[in-house]
Amino acid sequence: MFLARVIGKVVATKKDDSMKGHRLLLLRPMLVDDKDPSKFRPGSNTVVAVDPIGAAHDEMVLFVQGSSARQADNLKALPVDAAIIGIVDSVNVLNQSIYQSSDEPDSQ
Repeated sequence: MFLARVIGKVVATKKDDSMKGHRLLLLRPMLVDDKDPSKFRPGSNTVVAVDPIGAAHDEMVLFVQGSSARQADNLKALPVDAAIIGIVDSVNVLNQSIYQSSDEPDSQ
């Protein structure tokens, strides 16, 4: 599993019939900064992922790639390589909160 921020959406009107009705989002993987583990740094790549859960722009999400992406409900028969499997509420590194969803009240 990987962490990423939703940075956009992808629209493809012509696509494999099995992909019709599936939302595609553009993700920027987020890495814990090795120089300062109290913050994230963006990865250098972008990933297009199927979104079966309804993530919103700028949300932090969990995503999987490869055969794991096809294990999510309703994606088993689809030709997908990446899928969003969760919307992140918070991230804690070395007992320090480095991400807190604006929808999640502070639980510390």
